[in-house]
Amino acid sequence: MPKRLLLIGGNFAPELTGIGKYNGEMIRWLANNGYDCTVITSFPHYPQWKVQSPYEKSRYWFRKEVAENNNVTVYRCPQYIPSKPSGKKRLLMDFTFAMSASVKLLQLLFTRSVDVVVVVAPPFHLGLLATLYKKLRGARFLYHIQDLQIEAARDLKMISSSFLLRSLFGMEKYILRHADVVSSISDGMMKKVAEKTGRSISFFPNWVDVDLFHPLTGREQIKTEYGFAVTDKVILHAGAIGEKQGLEAILYVAAMMKEQTHVKFLICGAGPYREQLRQHATELQLSNVHFRDPEPFDRFNRFLNMADVHLVIQKASAGDLVMPSKLTTILAVGGLALVTANEDTSLHTLVKDNNIGIVIAAEDRNALKEGICTAINKRQEHIARNARQYALNYLAIDKIMSRLDRAIFTSVST
Repeated sequence: MPKRLLLIGGNFAPELTGIGKYNGEMIRWLANNGYDCTVITSFPHYPQWKVQSPYEKSRYWFRKEVAENNNVTVYRCPQYIPSKPSGKKRLLMDFTFAMSASVKLLQLLFTRSVDVVVVVAPPFHLGLLATLYKKLRGARFLYHIQDLQIEAARDLKMISSSFLLRSLFGMEKYILRHADVVSSISDGMMKKVAEKTGRSISFFPNWVDVDLFHPLTGREQIKTEYGFAVTDKVILHAGAIGEKQGLEAILYVAAMMKEQTHVKFLICGAGPYREQLRQHATELQLSNVHFRDPEPFDRFNRFLNMADVHLVIQKASAGDLVMPSKLTTILAVGGLALVTANEDTSLHTLVKDNNIGIVIAAEDRNALKEGICTAINKRQEHIARNARQYALNYLAIDKIMSRLDRAIFTSVST
């Protein structure tokens, strides 16, 4: 008899970046390995911040999908999605999804039971739904933390009310206390969560399909397919484009490097800050900065192989509160990652100790420029080899999901 699993998460496939990507891959793997999976999620909207085709017409009501030889049933729930997200608007978005997800969960309570409920945070408060299900139906509860949402909102000044912050932390403490398994994706985040709970935290890093994403030869030829010269050095940011990432630093560095006409900056992705970033580039008259829509999934491996340098930029205040998901794919293709992270973070330790990228101080434009110059002017083949080998050894999806499977099976069996 297959193990029955319920995932509750705000993001899911066919989103190609961030948490939705990992949730979709996790459920697909579990379904292919003997699980009967049910998913309560939203309509795909990230990173564009609007519901994507072909879901537009049904976005105001619930929708049911059955896939993967009937082993996966997906319930999509309506929610408010702000076109220009802010701290308050994102709180409202999370609240509306929690309300609609609650309706769907209550329906499922009386139609079928599951062995284990998995919640992927953020949104962190979805753990309340899992706690409710656990109390009423006896299922085990695995709480997986991708981002420390409350700390990030506080440190990035998205929430300033001390009363609201205390309330949110209290709610999170209640969830952590009732979870049977708590896991996260980095040493730094695990340490922070362990300090809150006084219990051991399981380690399940973000994975990558090392067969799908891999190094290619003839990278110079690939550049010409995207309109660059063979001799150009392409500095790529690929992923969500948000105001809180500090991506304007790319523009200021591009301005400093205007005279080096063979250095091209390519910003590929979608997000609420993209148009503002493009307008700023126009104002600065940056002919060396190019913007591109998100690349189709079937061409993404080839696209990533084109870049000479991959930018992984985050603000210092993010610290150990988030772990950039794009890094895993960069490592898998043997890309040269230039990562902004301060010395006291696990991201800095990971990159530095394993020599899988170039790491520089966060929010330091001069350091970013020097890092780019180092990356394009010195031989870095050893870093690219290390990156690919690290992905093979530690980030392959089968290895990580097998460990997750054992954790789920153990929690179900105990």
